[in-house]
Amino acid sequence: MLAFELLAEQRINEALAKGELSDLPGSGQPLELGDDLLVPEDQRLAQRILKNAGYTPPEVGLRREIAQLRAELELLDEVERGPAWQRLCLLMSQLSLARGAAVNLSLEDRYWERLKARFAGSAEDGAEEGAGDGGGRGPAA
Repeated sequence: MLAFELLAEQRINEALAKGELSDLPGSGQPLELGDDLLVPEDQRLAQRILKNAGYTPPEVGLRREIAQLRAELELLDEVERGPAWQRLCLLMSQLSLARGAAVNLSLEDRYWERLKARFAGSAEDGAEEGAGDGGGRGPAA
């Protein structure tokens, strides 16, 4: 493949030197590549219609809801955290199923560790006070 690339580069340089490429339409202008380069040609029209109609893929909606729920988790008290954790786990599972792979959000590991440590601390505090309701437990990692 390297020989082919070298030959192509050589031919392009020769054409540039002769001025054969100077009068091409759009010369010096940026290419308009569009958003659908990776979409198969037979699906482009449908994708464009959905995009223009404001449709967002289910994965995008799930990611937004996960981000919102994560932000809310820090503001919830002990009683409200349990159902919120369950909802977050459900959303993460749905996202995993939609993607066909495990969810790997960019800061997920550090965030989960911080939350687990925070909940472990509040569970220990509750156990010391004799309130062993388990409301501060997060999901097992």
